[in-house]
Amino acid sequence: MNSDAVSLVIPGRNCAATVRQCIGAVVPMLERARLGEIIFIDDGSTDDTARIVAELPVKCISGGGRGPGAARNAGWRAAQYPLVWFVDSDCVAEPDALELLLPAMDDPKVGGVSGSYGIMNPESLLACLIHEEIIERHRAMPSRVDFLATFNVLYRRSVLEQVGGFDERFLKAQDAELSFRVMAAGHQLGFAFDSRVKHYHATSWRRYLRTQRQQGHWRVWLHMSHSGHSTGDSYSRLLDHLQPPVAVASLVSSPLLMVPFWRWIPIAFVLLLAIAQAPLTLRLVLRLRNAKYVVFGVMSFVRAFWRGVGMTQGILNYLFTRGRESFQSGNERQR
Repeated sequence: MNSDAVSLVIPGRNCAATVRQCIGAVVPMLERARLGEIIFIDDGSTDDTARIVAELPVKCISGGGRGPGAARNAGWRAAQYPLVWFVDSDCVAEPDALELLLPAMDDPKVGGVSGSYGIMNPESLLACLIHEEIIERHRAMPSRVDFLATFNVLYRRSVLEQVGGFDERFLKAQDAELSFRVMAAGHQLGFAFDSRVKHYHATSWRRYLRTQRQQGHWRVWLHMSHSGHSTGDSYSRLLDHLQPPVAVASLVSSPLLMVPFWRWIPIAFVLLLAIAQAPLTLRLVLRLRNAKYVVFGVMSFVRAFWRGVGMTQGILNYLFTRGRESFQSGNERQR
């Protein structure tokens, strides 16, 4: 077995619209020495995903519909090679995406390394707002980070074995949760900005905000399970983490608008939340030299409320349902 060969794991569920492009972009890499195999985990698809994947030169495994964490675990456990590359099924890897991740693994202290994004649907304003925010944050990240995202990440299989892989209870934030355990086990994490996979970002505002509510819910479980990370990380800052609580505070205090002397309290919370959007919005407008990115401030302002609602649900769920069985039932309610 090639000691530095790579197994690619692609989890997917009902991804017929994107999976052919996703796999088609990486099949040519099989001709190179480093990518040894492609494993697709079909996590209970009910569309044409299985039929499409069957036509492609990949190994397909049934994930049984148990969620993305279980699908990724099934994939890396079936992998033949010592390095495991994860790419999401709605992403299209650039030709050098894997090659640009590999140098970080020359350092034996590095347990994993992730890359950045391109965009597959630049015609959508929402997709552009999401994408450029991510890029702005990635541009500020160093080569050593404190968490890795799973849309484009390379891990040592031995490290995944050591920590037990992904926590299958998490519907969201499972990438950060794994990263925290990998670091706690003594490994470093790398980031390679130039390694990119092009992503189909959300184009539906309703779907996007629903996902943000879920993110708020699972971030509570993440930070309750792993203390010391709630004030910021390589990707986000304390100001980002404070916005959902401020949004919730404005909602909770809104009845005070009816009381003349106290109405300044909810107004102050709303003003603080609005001001918090200014730094990143200004950076986007200046870097891209496009006034349309002023809309990002509105998007981020509204998003804080949805994350805040999810955060509140997560706190209540955590306080009243602490056991593993309850954790899993909470996961099911969020699906």
